[in-house]
Amino acid sequence: MIHRTGVRIGAVVAVITLATASSVLAQGKFTIEQILGPAYPFELVSARKADRIAWIAYERGMRNVYTAAAPDFRPVRLTSNLEDDGNDLTSLRISDDGSVIVFIRGHAPNREGWIANPTSDTRGGERAIWAVRTDGGEPWKLVEAANPVLSPDGRWVLFTRDGQLYRVPVDRREIRSRAGNPEEPLFLAWGTNSSPRWSPDSRKIAFVSNRGDHSYIGVYNVENPGVTYLAPGVDRDSSPTWSSDGKRIAFIRRPGQAFGSQLSGARSGFPGSRMPGRPVVEEEERPGLVRSAFKGGYTLSFWVGDVETGEAEELWHTAPDDTVFVTVRSIEWASDNVVFRVERNNWRHYYSLPVSGRRDEPVNLTPGDGIAEYVGLSSEGDYLYYATNVGDIDRRHIWRTRTRGGRTRQLTEGDMIETYPAVLASGDRVAVLQAGANQPLSVATFTARGGRPEVIFPELPADFPLEEQVIPGNVILTAEDGLEFRNQLFLPKDLKPGERRPAVLFTHGGPQRQMLLGYHYMHFYHMAYAINQYLANQGYVVISVNYRSGIGYGREFRNAPDRGSRGNSEYQDVEAAGRYLQNHPNVDPERIGLWGLSYGGILTAQGLARNSDIFSAGVDIAGIHLWGSSIDTASVSYQSSSIAAIDKWTSPVLLIHGDDDRNVAFSQTTGLVQLLRAYDIYHELIVFPDDVHDSLLFDRWLITFNALDDFFTRFLKNK
Repeated sequence: MIHRTGVRIGAVVAVITLATASSVLAQGKFTIEQILGPAYPFELVSARKADRIAWIAYERGMRNVYTAAAPDFRPVRLTSNLEDDGNDLTSLRISDDGSVIVFIRGHAPNREGWIANPTSDTRGGERAIWAVRTDGGEPWKLVEAANPVLSPDGRWVLFTRDGQLYRVPVDRREIRSRAGNPEEPLFLAWGTNSSPRWSPDSRKIAFVSNRGDHSYIGVYNVENPGVTYLAPGVDRDSSPTWSSDGKRIAFIRRPGQAFGSQLSGARSGFPGSRMPGRPVVEEEERPGLVRSAFKGGYTLSFWVGDVETGEAEELWHTAPDDTVFVTVRSIEWASDNVVFRVERNNWRHYYSLPVSGRRDEPVNLTPGDGIAEYVGLSSEGDYLYYATNVGDIDRRHIWRTRTRGGRTRQLTEGDMIETYPAVLASGDRVAVLQAGANQPLSVATFTARGGRPEVIFPELPADFPLEEQVIPGNVILTAEDGLEFRNQLFLPKDLKPGERRPAVLFTHGGPQRQMLLGYHYMHFYHMAYAINQYLANQGYVVISVNYRSGIGYGREFRNAPDRGSRGNSEYQDVEAAGRYLQNHPNVDPERIGLWGLSYGGILTAQGLARNSDIFSAGVDIAGIHLWGSSIDTASVSYQSSSIAAIDKWTSPVLLIHGDDDRNVAFSQTTGLVQLLRAYDIYHELIVFPDDVHDSLLFDRWLITFNALDDFFTRFLKNK
């Protein structure tokens, strides 16, 4: 429902909308529906023992599973979800031989356990694990559950429920034994059990057993039921990963919590307190027990355990009081190495350690000034393929390196963006998600030796405005405190020298995101990029701001001082970009707007509250307007919030929010509306009942973006 507050303008809006539509047709401008028309692919995966890939596609609200196989990689749709019904598809998994795919249909529950139900279906929402065969046939539901873990042989799916592990057979014809009954646990074990990992031969299951102040790595034998714990002790073990022969498991070990919460963080001399050099009692050295204790106060180590005996030995540990490796959450066995990601310097990179032999320092596999983001391993684990912005800071390209370390090699380059590498089993080709300045995200493949990827999906609609889009340029600006930040500038193609146009500033959410010089690999930002293209096509000068606290520019930029509720220093970048637009020779300084979702909504509201002298209108989608819960007007968090400057807010705003938002409390919009009413500030409101943070319905995105277009037309273009 759309609410307009302030003056009666409904009839005027209708006239303007019709006039604008006629003008669009007359000028040959493209529409929002056209720019959002192509299917958006995501969750690209590859089979480990067959040259087959699979992905999910979002096409105007219809979510379906696709597959393609060598040699021609012709896309085949495997599901028939042909309605914009708001049912998410996620967690795509493919068997080693590529014959079976499983996935989740349905969105996650909120804190009350309510499954998202954006269509307000009176039957409620459902979240279930489904399966489909890649050689055809209808998909089928396995069980109402989440977090599917498909066995390598494609026969079974594991899932967790109430701290226990369950399994269900994939084949509907298979007689369900007690072990395959999805209503009964596969086995019972004390603790909260999670993170199951199948052995390569699908005969054993490694899992994490959390016991409160400590946790174990357990191994369950499916064929000879029983559980073995690897070197059980007093520490927190996590992230089990199998060797290729299924005989060993590597895992992460951290100190357990000393005396529960009694001495948590106390400087007591216990290893968990990070006091180096204090003596601790070693456990007796015998099978199944820890072979060495934490002696130097180090906070993380990697261990390798023998599956049959339960014995484990330390592979490597951090230096005393080292806090860098605290962020390591997972490791992966690759060939004869363990691979993990950590931010040791200014950049997040992937490192490796050999399992056989000792090495004091991990090897940086992905060096350079840039982040290593999404990775894929070759079938044998000897090569790591990764997406990075090294050498091209506002894009992503694919590089390759050996997992034992050595020379890195760039495989893709140029003005496109490549990410999410999925290596084919044969090692001959690599599948990626690729995009460009005017090419939406697409599935593409290229030879493992490198070269330009060939797009296989989607086929662009005939009316997609490929040539009508602009090529954004990079603009580096400096904030008031001297910090430099990067932006993308979209200039209308028909812009004449000296001509003054309305302008729009966009801020991404997150805030740990980065807008690129092309279509984004995340869905909302993919749409946001398209809408910025649409606004440029409609005659606006558009700038997309990569403000401090975003990714892509290093840890120092991401962790800039006084950001968020500690002072909102990132708003300086938004204000600087607004001033830049004010002084741009092709911008009318009286007609500048801004928009964003989530953290972008935060910055939109702050722009309107603090600088209505710069920003004449704004569209705030699911933004936060009060940091925390403090209403102490003298507190830093309150002063960092947009409502602290409500008395300076004069520009009109359009607010859009779904009331089942699981990221931002709907009360953030409820509270702001009360203040806008109290201060008689013009606002319009769109509320989507039962919808989440970023809408699950394509129809509602059309409502959102057409309302944004109409709002900016009235308050900027026709001001």
